[in-house]
Amino acid sequence: MKRRPPFAAQRRKGPKRGVAFYSYSAEFGLSKTLEDCFEDVHDMGAHGIEILANTHIENYPYPTDEWVDKWLRLCDKYEIVPVEYGNWIDSHVLGDRDLTTEESYEMLARDIRLAHRLGFKVMRTKMPVISNELAPVKNWREIIKMALPLAEELDIKMCPEIHTPTNLKGQMVTDFVDFIKETGTKHFGLNIDFSVFRLKFGENEFRDPLYTPNAPEDIIPLLPYIYCCHAKFINMSDDFEETTIPYKEIIRILKEHDWDGYLLSEYEGADKYDFGYEVGQTLRKQHIMLKNEIGD
Repeated sequence: MKRRPPFAAQRRKGPKRGVAFYSYSAEFGLSKTLEDCFEDVHDMGAHGIEILANTHIENYPYPTDEWVDKWLRLCDKYEIVPVEYGNWIDSHVLGDRDLTTEESYEMLARDIRLAHRLGFKVMRTKMPVISNELAPVKNWREIIKMALPLAEELDIKMCPEIHTPTNLKGQMVTDFVDFIKETGTKHFGLNIDFSVFRLKFGENEFRDPLYTPNAPEDIIPLLPYIYCCHAKFINMSDDFEETTIPYKEIIRILKEHDWDGYLLSEYEGADKYDFGYEVGQTLRKQHIMLKNEIGD
């Protein structure tokens, strides 16, 4: 199916609004269909989406041509940009042994091709971790190097997610940036989850003992390598403010430094798993805040 030319939201420069379908995890497949999620995002005036490949793609990793055509029609119908494709390199899938570097590459290459087929330009490439600090498997460089030619051919950017308790000034982020500089690639970068800026926790909420909040300005030296952000939110007030993460400062910095990309709403509140809870209303609160700050 031929895609229509980019619409206005795609051409706009600067931070743009989107939604991670992970936010609907308690509803998807039960009270919400794939099209329901598309319609909800469109209704709140957002245009970008992130999916989790093994959750939202029917018959993953081998969807039918009919399903792919349906996907592309939904993107056109609701003026949705496929922004980020969430995938896993599941090195432990066999159980009795880890995948070899070559086997891990084949798994990643399969997802690169499928992401391209569905119109995505960014992949949230999650690798197995080997520490409480979320450090990836030791052979991650070899896996990514093997995948770079295919990613370049199909213009796909692979981005590990930087998520709490990881610190933006820590060794893992430094290693990723060093890899980018050493290879000179434009097809490996970062996805920053705004949980790394979280300042407030409830009295009974778990706070990882390894976590130290980042200041919003810590993101500045990383901006050239950031292709997407998870606009994580925990608590929205009735006057449309996120009470745990300093969004005003974060968005001000993104705008001042001309960062161009999508902020994908990712709701992490525990109440989304309560019976009968509809996350769409909470997402709308955040998007009123984002619209006010971004000007979109």
